[in-house]
Amino acid sequence: MSSPILLSQRSHQARDLPISFLMQQAVENRDCLSLAAGLVDPDTLPVNVTKEVVARVLATKESGNRALQYGTTPGSEALREQLLKHFCKLEGLPESQTSVSAEQIICTTGSQQLLSITSEILLNPGDICMVAGPTYFVFAGNLVGVGARPITVRTDEQGMDPQALDLALADLNAAGQLDLVKLIYVVSYYDNPSGVCVSAERRKAIVDVAKKWSRNHRIMVLEDAAYRELHYDGPELPSLWSYDDTQSYVIYTQTFSKTVSPGIRVGFGIVPQELVAPICERKGNEDFGSANFNQAIIQEVLSDGLYAEHLEKVKASYRRKRDAMLEAADQYFSDLDGVSWVHPHGGLYVWMSLPKEVVTDFRSPLFQEAVNKGVMYVPGSFAYAGLEMPPNHQMRLSYGVLDPAGINEGMRRLAESVRVVLR
Repeated sequence: MSSPILLSQRSHQARDLPISFLMQQAVENRDCLSLAAGLVDPDTLPVNVTKEVVARVLATKESGNRALQYGTTPGSEALREQLLKHFCKLEGLPESQTSVSAEQIICTTGSQQLLSITSEILLNPGDICMVAGPTYFVFAGNLVGVGARPITVRTDEQGMDPQALDLALADLNAAGQLDLVKLIYVVSYYDNPSGVCVSAERRKAIVDVAKKWSRNHRIMVLEDAAYRELHYDGPELPSLWSYDDTQSYVIYTQTFSKTVSPGIRVGFGIVPQELVAPICERKGNEDFGSANFNQAIIQEVLSDGLYAEHLEKVKASYRRKRDAMLEAADQYFSDLDGVSWVHPHGGLYVWMSLPKEVVTDFRSPLFQEAVNKGVMYVPGSFAYAGLEMPPNHQMRLSYGVLDPAGINEGMRRLAESVRVVLR
């Protein structure tokens, strides 16, 4: 009999994460209408645009060789210059009025890579990261992977509550644990899972709280703006990053996975100057730099107006589907006492709360009833990090994949499932 393989401690920390179980459920229940999948709508994928752009990238031997060769760890210089222009446009700033440079932009494999690398370079085992409740459960997995301790901060329909954050940090200071706090993680636009957008009033306040409690070391704010450009109505808000007048407390990350293609998987981060080298050193150990060819595609898409035209089509499609889900919620759930849901201004998700006695986890009668009726959702308890007893009566519903008719039918089946459990 051969000797056993000894796995590292980190490999054990990464076991049994929710995303693995969600993928398993999707595979095992292929016939279900999925209100769970966080995938993008296949009809929004830019097949023709990509064909056109790839032809341009490969139009000459020089441009083709450049795209097909290794790149650099921080990413294509030409793309980073283009990303700086794009970011300034989002912020409503002329380039001449921002002190950030292309050297502070790092191209990544989606935004998830920067979330992971930031966790690795800032957090030691036992360190603390403040997170919203609920929060993005894949990032919660990053925290588990590095042995960090998440502490959940009260959140409502205006996002993370800065007063609750301030009180939590005061409690940690009183307990002698403030030096363990390294990071505050905030999904600033149309949160995955809740669809909530941090309000204008709270954005500056969250940054100010980070500065206030940065005593022996700097507490960083990690701003995840993955869904920023999937905005359908309501106010268009500047980033948390824009409220950091020193540009030294906020790490900003965004992705084109939702707005262009998750198959291309190009994201970017804007980081304080002191973090450029540590992030690139860690990233270089992983990949020598994200896929150069994919960066060339995004550069072309951004450079000549193709992106703006495509984005409007994507937003129009998701706006219709969001409206279909909210209309179906009104139609099928409004007469059920104790059921409520968030009305998001963007993103891909609707967060629904049921009466507290209706458990939503994978072992619950509701989940089994829903699968039997041919519909799936994501249990909300997955989205709470660091709580021994997370709320267990909520669910994340995605309108990303199904068409409006499928969304309506899925919501009808889900409401029927809830009614069965409530009897």
